[in-house]
Amino acid sequence: MATRAAAEQPMTAAMWDRRYSKKAYAYGTEPNDFLLEVLPIVQERLSQDQCALSHEDEGAGYEVRVLSLGEGEGRNAVYLASKGPGWLVTGVDASRAGLAKARAFAAERGVRVKTVAADLAEFDLGEGCWDLIVSIFCHLPMAVRSRVHAACERALRPGGVVLLEAFAPGQLSCRS
Repeated sequence: MATRAAAEQPMTAAMWDRRYSKKAYAYGTEPNDFLLEVLPIVQERLSQDQCALSHEDEGAGYEVRVLSLGEGEGRNAVYLASKGPGWLVTGVDASRAGLAKARAFAAERGVRVKTVAADLAEFDLGEGCWDLIVSIFCHLPMAVRSRVHAACERALRPGGVVLLEAFAPGQLSCRS
């Protein structure tokens, strides 16, 4: 049985690099089920709040700026980028191996995803710059998790949305 102390052991970039260095995709290439289920609701919310504004002066047209935390091999970022040319998706992960696969997967699917290799304990999410921040099972130590979640709130544009799926405490006793 896993203990809370074991669950709080750091999941290092090297550990994730080993996992993502295999040819197969560790979590597959299909987007997360929760993301698929709730994204239409999020899209409606963003549309109603008009937080993704037209940037005519930039010539960019309609934009939805998305930050995906703990993106890994890119399955969620690639799906989000496929929503349209105005979906500007940035995936952040500590694993360079995972992000290399994310870039290759995006190229294979004909979409563009910006990737940033960074430790989320030190990554600056910015202020008021994202319409959507996605965190799907992003494994962070408790102290880092609290700081990152607080930073997410500051990093959203008015009307923006944080989409979070995480493990419940009961997961600690499972081997997954």
